[in-house]
Amino acid sequence: MKVVVVIPTYNERDNIEKLAKEVLAQDRRIHILIVDDNSPDGTGALADILAAANNNIHVLHRSGKLGLGSAYRQGFRIALDMGADYVVEMDADFSHDPSALPRFFEKMQEYDLVIGSRYLNGVSVVNWPLRRLMLSYFASVYTRLITGLRISDCTSGYKCFSRNVLEAIDLNKIKSDGYSFQIEMNYRCMVKGFRLGEIPIIFIDRHAGSSKMSKKIVREAVIMVWKLKLGSLFRKLFLMGDK
Repeated sequence: MKVVVVIPTYNERDNIEKLAKEVLAQDRRIHILIVDDNSPDGTGALADILAAANNNIHVLHRSGKLGLGSAYRQGFRIALDMGADYVVEMDADFSHDPSALPRFFEKMQEYDLVIGSRYLNGVSVVNWPLRRLMLSYFASVYTRLITGLRISDCTSGYKCFSRNVLEAIDLNKIKSDGYSFQIEMNYRCMVKGFRLGEIPIIFIDRHAGSSKMSKKIVREAVIMVWKLKLGSLFRKLFLMGDK
């Protein structure tokens, strides 16, 4: 089994070396792909140094901040080209604990996509204000009601895909970004008939006092769930009309 952990970075110089070390320590089969969006703080240059010293670290340099969704799409394609059996997505700022990785791999024996859930066993989030927490929690409730996803955390960015899932989904058609990217990937896995599972994680926001969530991100996620649901309904009606 080969695992590729895809880590998008932008100004993560203070974290990336320690994170890479902790991720690789979890399993000797792990490779890391750092997708750097031309970080002004030199994250990309440091990533190159790390890659030169360790054959299990790889770097993709991009021209600028092109969005989280596109970073993962490019990273997933490269991971597949590298021969990955499992592909993990995770944040670079230690919000996602590397020590959870072995639990992902164990759960992958039963599922095709395993999601690290902040809400599987109550609420497991540290450093979020109540307003942000409520928005995230009810976003998952809203998404489940409309799309039929049967998972507790629809917007989590810590997850592990099997190779079969990423090969079956046309990544060129995934245009969303931010939280809606996570929702869309989960939904497309579900409609393809893949098995979705969850493990509980503790999410620690390392950016206390600041938020990555903008009105644009929220608006995109609200609209995305309806696009997915209506698109699925139209496809069903079209297929029924052909019969």
